[in-house]
Amino acid sequence: MKKWMKWTVATLSIGFTVGALGACGKENAKNDGKTTIEFFSQKKEMKDTLEEIISDFEKENPDIKVKLTNVPDAGTVLKTRIASGDIPDVINSYPQNADFQEWAKAGVFEELTGKEYLTNLKEGSAETYAIEDKIYSVPLTSNAWGFFYNKDAFKELGLDIPKTWDEFETLVKDIQDKDRVPFAASINTADSWTLNGYHQLAWATVNGGFDGAEDALVRSKKGAIKVSNQDFKEVVNELSLLSGTAQKNANGATYDDAVATFAKGDALIFPNGTWALPAVKNQKPEFEIGMFAYPGLKENEELTVGAADLAVSINAKSKQKEASEKFVAYLTTKDAMQKYYDVDGSPTSVMAVETENKFPETQGVSQYVFTDKQIVWLQKEWTSEESFWHATVDYINSGDEEQLANNLNSFFDTMK
Repeated sequence: MKKWMKWTVATLSIGFTVGALGACGKENAKNDGKTTIEFFSQKKEMKDTLEEIISDFEKENPDIKVKLTNVPDAGTVLKTRIASGDIPDVINSYPQNADFQEWAKAGVFEELTGKEYLTNLKEGSAETYAIEDKIYSVPLTSNAWGFFYNKDAFKELGLDIPKTWDEFETLVKDIQDKDRVPFAASINTADSWTLNGYHQLAWATVNGGFDGAEDALVRSKKGAIKVSNQDFKEVVNELSLLSGTAQKNANGATYDDAVATFAKGDALIFPNGTWALPAVKNQKPEFEIGMFAYPGLKENEELTVGAADLAVSINAKSKQKEASEKFVAYLTTKDAMQKYYDVDGSPTSVMAVETENKFPETQGVSQYVFTDKQIVWLQKEWTSEESFWHATVDYINSGDEEQLANNLNSFFDTMK
């Protein structure tokens, strides 16, 4: 799981003024005639690859040294450093999160609108995270949510990937009729994050996308989520597909249990994000893995949900802004991101990267990333998200529609 997904946004307090940033910004010394910049990364698992990319950059730019900072609990460390004014030159943060948006509005990040290197990215990818029509982040990769499935079992049983929600319901019934288990899932509070994408996509497909979902959930009046609403009825119908169709004791299963259940072939579909592929492959499944996106009510209305994973910004008060710009520009090139993509496998916005026939397992979902069939995680407009996760599994386990409506109103009313 990507660490940023689990973070619950707390009440934000920017303990400084924009004018103070210049005085507090960390100065980078020039050693041996080289300009040193600090790159703060939250991608712990990609440390070795990032060091290789940095080494390549330094060979092309012998007058610049890049210091990679990669620390435990990086998100908390970054918040502390920004609050104190000790801001790295180049920062890997998540532009879909509320803290990033507050920092950008407070003047922490350099505005990047119109930068030439943005043309190296797929059209609209940077604009997706614009704040008041201004770009402060370069989103280089993205994660995405969907359904892993056992391709060999599907072929053996004559099952097809669903193109609509009705076809998905039929698929699940067919799997059960063939005495197989449809879903490998963790339907409990501790790992409720695993079904966050499912619930968000239910609201998005029913309501026509990101804006429609937000209009129904967080932009509506207090108490507006009602059992009698048509969209609510359709959403609970989709959530109900997971009720009684997962492996035995799914309500006590952990994320790791669900991974193992799918990898052993004991269930044919595993709802989760692209980030789960390494965990599944580590179990050495004896079948071919595929993915499909969340089906819409009609054909060609399928969606995935996700957001920037490796995204970088520049400290607006950096003492080494020119060097920082050079490094960020380098990260948008094939030389840098091909090396990153070949290890990480997350869909990339850098157009020059060769992706064909690579990571075929996730292609059924990754093909939609950075297109209009991917929405950003809905918590982009929320102040927290954990209670939403809990409401999801509570409903799947209980089937209590009134309680779900009450839980959702209690959650969203605090944001209205």
